[in-house]
Amino acid sequence: MLNQLTISELTARLARREVSTRQAMQACLDQIQRVDGRVKAFLSYDAADALAQADAADRQITAGTDFKTQPLLGVPIAVKDVLAVKNQPLNCGSKILGKFISPYDATVIERLRAAGAIVFGRLNMDEFAMGSSTENSAFFTTLNPWDTSRIPGGSSGGSAAAVAADECLATLGSDTGGSIRQPAALCGCVGLKPTYGRVSRYGLVAFASSLDQIGPFTKNVHDAAMLLNVISGLDPRDSTSLPQPVPDYAAALDGSVKGLKLGLPKEYRIGGLDPDVKNAVDAAVKHLEKLGVELIDISLPHSDYAVATYYIIATAEASANLARFDGIRYGARVDGSDPVSLYSNTRGAGFGAEVKRRIILGTYVLSSGYYDAYYLRAQKVRTLIRQDFLKAFEQVDAIVSPTTPTAAFKVGEKSADPLQMYLSDIFTISCNLAGICGVSLRCGFTNSSPQLPIGLQLVGHPFGEATILKIAHAYEQTTDWLKRRPVLSA
Repeated sequence: MLNQLTISELTARLARREVSTRQAMQACLDQIQRVDGRVKAFLSYDAADALAQADAADRQITAGTDFKTQPLLGVPIAVKDVLAVKNQPLNCGSKILGKFISPYDATVIERLRAAGAIVFGRLNMDEFAMGSSTENSAFFTTLNPWDTSRIPGGSSGGSAAAVAADECLATLGSDTGGSIRQPAALCGCVGLKPTYGRVSRYGLVAFASSLDQIGPFTKNVHDAAMLLNVISGLDPRDSTSLPQPVPDYAAALDGSVKGLKLGLPKEYRIGGLDPDVKNAVDAAVKHLEKLGVELIDISLPHSDYAVATYYIIATAEASANLARFDGIRYGARVDGSDPVSLYSNTRGAGFGAEVKRRIILGTYVLSSGYYDAYYLRAQKVRTLIRQDFLKAFEQVDAIVSPTTPTAAFKVGEKSADPLQMYLSDIFTISCNLAGICGVSLRCGFTNSSPQLPIGLQLVGHPFGEATILKIAHAYEQTTDWLKRRPVLSA
């Protein structure tokens, strides 16, 4: 089935004229019809527009367009509902934006289009990217294709589930504290969080501006490298985008990792780690050692403060960013007798419980008398966390850990306990605080029934994506975890 192919497999067949782009796009649409009633990854999609884009791609292929200049020509890619796509709905998984339609394309969408991709469909997410399970969506909960009684992770749960269920070949998501890597681990796909500044945030609705990064979900590491090549690079419309050269990530995947040094943080050997997760990650580390990687014990001494630091900084920035949703300029409006009641009524009806919780927390830590005690102190600890990583990278090329402490949990299992939900991101949050890159890939399965995928996280130094992708690819190519697919019935 064409929808089960990787990007490189599909483009090779398209280049040889063995299949058409329309056939590939139709295969994805057929799969959505078959399984999305159970998975619920998509908020919306326009089948007619997707097929029209496919027909245009077929005409380009017939005319002899070079896949070297358009490496994603004819590839169906869906996007998280936090990215602006011209003339498509933009709701951020929330009711407060109402029937808002984006008037422009995000930079990453422009770059996907320039590379020939078919951009279609809006994917479900935790409201304004605040959550770890997609249960905070204002519309419905996305479910895990491996076991539809379980969550797919969050906040980019729809993006991960759509790839795992073969509803498209790849997706884009955003990662503020693990929102790409965590759902990628729980759904068994590859999820890459680039270095802060590597990918333009122009057209990404902000949650926490100093933490957010856009990245890909794919079926294998090579596809992640291909997508990163396309979406990376300086963008003058984003002042945080950095003028770093973009290497050919895919070309660097040669399978050789001999001599690379991999750090094992002692602080990540925590209690509460699921035994299946621990065993799978330990086995993966031993496998990498057999491939020639040198293992080195390291310390990240301020790791214990990461979760608290994150939930001060992220909520403070969310409080500032979400102030723009007031019922006056765009989105939904609930009228009141004066401006204050209009604001209150609109936000009260438009925002969900988790978003309200984080806005209140963020407003509190920024308030007079508490700013220095909370926000300023958190920023100082953030600097210490980043320095921990930079010091570690003087000894090692990358750092390895579990992506999540457990496999996917049951729907509703942690929704009554926000703290337990927040701890789902314990291994991923530091990467965002430090502004560095990380990737999650499949490294095994639980012993439960049904068996659930387990994620391995590799973290790299600033702009060290090539190294972590190289290690991830070498591991992936010498194991057979990718042969397994979730079983979904209509």
